[in-house]
Amino acid sequence: MANVRTVRDSLGELSIPSEAYYGAQTARAIENFPISGLTLPKAFVRAQSIIKWAAAKAHEQLGVLDSTKAQAICTAAEEVIAGKFDEWFQVDVYQAGAGTSQNMNVNEVIASRAAELLGNRRGDSASVHPNDDVNMSQSTNDTIHVAMQIAGMDLLEHELYPALHQLIADLDTKAKQFADVVKSGRTHLQDAVPLRLGDEFGAYRDNLRRHQQWLKEAATSLLLIGLGGNAVGTGINTPVGFSEVAVRYVANYTGLKFSMAENPFTFNQNPDEVVYVSGVIRNLALALQRVANDLRLLSSGPRTGLAEIQLPAVQPGSSIMPGKINPVMAEMLNMVAFQVQGCDTTVAQAGGAGQLELNVMMPVMAANFLHEIQILASAIRTFSVRCVQGITADISRCERYADLSLSLATALNTEVGYDTAAKVVKYALAHDSTLREAGEAVGVDAHALKKALDAHLLSQVVERTIQSE
Repeated sequence: MANVRTVRDSLGELSIPSEAYYGAQTARAIENFPISGLTLPKAFVRAQSIIKWAAAKAHEQLGVLDSTKAQAICTAAEEVIAGKFDEWFQVDVYQAGAGTSQNMNVNEVIASRAAELLGNRRGDSASVHPNDDVNMSQSTNDTIHVAMQIAGMDLLEHELYPALHQLIADLDTKAKQFADVVKSGRTHLQDAVPLRLGDEFGAYRDNLRRHQQWLKEAATSLLLIGLGGNAVGTGINTPVGFSEVAVRYVANYTGLKFSMAENPFTFNQNPDEVVYVSGVIRNLALALQRVANDLRLLSSGPRTGLAEIQLPAVQPGSSIMPGKINPVMAEMLNMVAFQVQGCDTTVAQAGGAGQLELNVMMPVMAANFLHEIQILASAIRTFSVRCVQGITADISRCERYADLSLSLATALNTEVGYDTAAKVVKYALAHDSTLREAGEAVGVDAHALKKALDAHLLSQVVERTIQSE
């Protein structure tokens, strides 16, 4: 075969495509694990390459790696980070435990490219060795864990946080736009006392603000990384000072405040930071699911539902019913929220599967953790732009529902007493009338009715005084 070359490892020889940048261990993994066709996300490969870059920088600074070779490794790592060699990362998500194959895939690609940069043949391990040079002072056990946290922070900072910030801002705009729109409240899906549509949207906004804050607080745990703990946490085969210097280079490269984990043994045993943050992301997804559900209910109709708001029409809603428009963006957000919950379940189960000095389930944890962040960020961004920004209110319908709500009788209690108010409600039910019409029919004083049944007045928020100790 003209388009293959022979590579070797401790188990023997293999033939791989001549243009491939990976080597023998990656090739074996591709053969061994033809499981899903899914690979770990690009964000994870970038994070792994940042680790290799930082390690080479640290080794050069500490004088244990030739500067020329270190610089070639760094340049190759930078090219991988830029996505130049994405096609050569082919190891399936469902692979050998801990992620040894994934670690070697990155080691081999960077080593091959570094050898080329030094004027040698691609894959020339005598020039740049994937284990001895690229993986120096590292183990799968610490680097895969660290890569999960670097990639997670990267996606949070650059994708999820901006998307969530935009959605909160758009909900704030709607809260102000609908500040004077009076509508019927609903509890137990039954009519309740009136409120303002703006207050309803303001509640969505502020709940998401809380979840945003909780997520940022939880994510600080991802900034503590045990790089240099190596196989079990002892730092075997690492030069003195490597961990501190390498972590500092990671922080400098990413612009994020990464620092050393307090206990490298704890770090190697427990990828619990990822479990923790994933759970907070799940809770955010549940809060978003609730907003999506509400918008679907409030826009139901347009003639036989609530129809208090209209969502933007972005596509035809039916293959058989002409003119039908569905709340597709809210439905999409619901489905993503369900998937996030599924990802979190996998992360949690895998996170609890550690044994002795290592949790070997990290590849599937990484895949699900990063996937949930990516899809949630994309879903929020799309939902905000293509749904929330275009929401309008049917003001007359909202006010009509507020006037029809029998729960306005709550305010009659203070004017005419509970028994008379109950008589008004019974009459309104029996005659399908408003409370004002029913009150007039049973002889309630007109002034008392006007004062008690002003939906605009009743929907105002009662002023509260917060006393400090």
